[in-house]
Amino acid sequence: QAQLVESGGGLVQAGDSLRLSCVASGRTFSPYAMGWFRQAPGRKRDFVATSNWSGGSTYYADSVKGRFTISRDNAKNTIYLQMNSLKPEDTAVYYCAAAFRFGLELPTTTQQYSAWGQGTQVTVSS
Repeated sequence: QAQLVESGGGLVQAGDSLRLSCVASGRTFSPYAMGWFRQAPGRKRDFVATSNWSGGSTYYADSVKGRFTISRDNAKNTIYLQMNSLKPEDTAVYYCAAAFRFGLELPTTTQQYSAWGQGTQVTVSS
């Protein structure tokens, strides 16, 4: 059973940057893809970004494209989310997740991910 632990959240001002990390542990960790989602109060959990584990494919939500970058370090079982030019509307709890079922496209829905971290709060003040 994979366990995911996020870190790096905090309180920043609009325009600032943050880098989130997600470390995975488990007996054998070999997902198909890793992703980031976020959930603001009163809203559903939304897709942010995803990357396949074996290659260099990535995909982003339109709302973060050009500002956020997902990357991975397979040797460390870690994924990152570099967030630049943060906006107040980026405020949310950010979750990393792992998908283990192969697909023809990178997974972008919560149902496609079976392991989740506990989340890390990101607050962007105006």
